[in-house]
Amino acid sequence: MPKLKTRKSAAKRIKRTATGKFRRYQANKRHILTKKSSNRKRRLRGDTAVDKTDQKRVRECLPYEK
Repeated sequence: MPKLKTRKSAAKRIKRTATGKFRRYQANKRHILTKKSSNRKRRLRGDTAVDKTDQKRVRECLPYEK
C-alpha cells in the first residue's frame, strides 16, 4: 500500500492526547477583542477536544499521528 500524505495545515493545528483524542485551539481570539466580554475571552483560552463528529476527518488528515 502506498504511503499517505499528512495534511500539514492540520498537523500544525491539531495534536493527539495520550488517550487518543485530538486537541485543537479555539477560534475567535485573534482580533476584534474590544467588543468581546472578558468572560468570553477567558473561555476561549487554551485548547479543547475535537468534536466526535469530526474525529474521522481529522484521522484522515493525520494518518500517522501517534
